[in-house]
Amino acid sequence: MKVVVIGGKGHIGTYLVPRLVEAGHEVSVVTRGQRAPYSPHSAWREVTQVTIDRAHAEREGTFGPRIAALGPEAVVDLISFTVASTQHLVEALRGRVRHYLHCGSIWVKGELVEAPTREETPSPPFGEYGINKAAIEDYLLGQARAGDFPATMVNPGHMVGPGWPPINPVGNANPEVFRQLARGETLYVPNFGMETLHHVHADDVAQVFSNAMTHWSAAVGEAFFATSPAAVTLRGYAREAARWFDQEADLQFLPWEEWKRACGLPEADIDTTYAHLSHGQCCSIDKARRLLDYQPRYTSFQAIREAVEWMVAQGTIEAVARQP
Repeated sequence: MKVVVIGGKGHIGTYLVPRLVEAGHEVSVVTRGQRAPYSPHSAWREVTQVTIDRAHAEREGTFGPRIAALGPEAVVDLISFTVASTQHLVEALRGRVRHYLHCGSIWVKGELVEAPTREETPSPPFGEYGINKAAIEDYLLGQARAGDFPATMVNPGHMVGPGWPPINPVGNANPEVFRQLARGETLYVPNFGMETLHHVHADDVAQVFSNAMTHWSAAVGEAFFATSPAAVTLRGYAREAARWFDQEADLQFLPWEEWKRACGLPEADIDTTYAHLSHGQCCSIDKARRLLDYQPRYTSFQAIREAVEWMVAQGTIEAVARQP
């Protein structure tokens, strides 16, 4: 099958594109520039590279027609963030593709209502990103269920993998938090450390996309969470991460306002922490397992540890033994 992957050299595309090539698909990757994927793979030699600045092309009204002109049977859209952007592409592809797969987010759900959250659990989104992704999902699934367009929505958790810092045990991406744990220093944790984060290795997200294409009839008109088998609490995460450096976590729990003053992190990281903690997601993958044969390779801790080991190898984190 001829597959076009839009934004195919990022977190997901790094793993999805080789999967598609190895499955025998003819793959074209559409990107804005010439950056390399996070991890090298021989499969990239068989990929057609297409350079399009999506934002510019959408302003001109040419992006959708240019994607359609590539003649895809399936399109994987990893970088659409508004309903208008998605609609533009859908109208160009309507009646011309067998499958359209869109990358959403677990933040299509707002506050954690029940654990684990299922795709059908009512939970109104909040924040611009989550609201936009939920609106895209409503639009696409409405189109698919009306029989007008063969769309599937895949909603990843907090993606991790070698090449970029993972969301850390206080809910942001600042590597200093891991450095503190590696040095055996006191880590200030907001509240009681019982909020949850739900990570997923980017290769497992790629598996969901690939399996959705294989299980087309079960996937069209549906949304699927793509996460690890289990979420983690902040305190459990911090203690596990400290053990990776042969340390025992020294955690101090502080009320939110006190934590903001004591943590020593930039305001942007504090805002990121607030966004993650206020969502507190814990998602079920039962639907993806049942309908798509999703079999995640990584637990949350396994996925995060692989990314942390990459940071150590890069010198981003230096493990220093606790001083006597």
